[in-house]
Amino acid sequence: MSVSPSPSASPSPVSTSVSSASSGPTQADLFDFVRRTAADTELIDSLPLDPEGRTWVRLEGPGGSEAWLIGWPPGTGTGWHDHADSVGAFLTASGELTENSLAARLPTDGWRTLELSDGVDRERRLSSGQGRAFGRHHVHEVLNESPERHAISVHAYYPPLPQIRRYSRSGPILRLEQVERPEDWQ
Repeated sequence: MSVSPSPSASPSPVSTSVSSASSGPTQADLFDFVRRTAADTELIDSLPLDPEGRTWVRLEGPGGSEAWLIGWPPGTGTGWHDHADSVGAFLTASGELTENSLAARLPTDGWRTLELSDGVDRERRLSSGQGRAFGRHHVHEVLNESPERHAISVHAYYPPLPQIRRYSRSGPILRLEQVERPEDWQ
């Protein structure tokens, strides 16, 4: 199966909102929350940083959303993943993060391996104060590529993450490797 770029892929930092039929926060609401939270220097400075691995603290997100403050040691990243049916937003509060993402609409279920078409890769460098919102089934990886400096970011998802699908990537081949549920990371 080949996957082509999504015609609706947009470089805008805030994508379209969740359907108005939903009573939860929209992508814009989540982006506003991560922006305001990242500006709270006392909170950002309170995150314990570990030189070996990522650290995180769960936060109260708006309207029943799930939110996290995450510390990224130099050279760490998430690997390729999505957030299933949740919309989300994240913003770099300190340092710089790189987001690699796919500008393609992937099938949500029933596949283990996909061959991606040319032109689906997107890279964003997000310095302190920069972030983005994203829709359901957004496949990406987030990295702190700095060799010496920690980065800190704020993330929010609605509905709270029902699962995270983890992928491996070799050139154009994307493989579903694992499905994690909340009990796996909390």
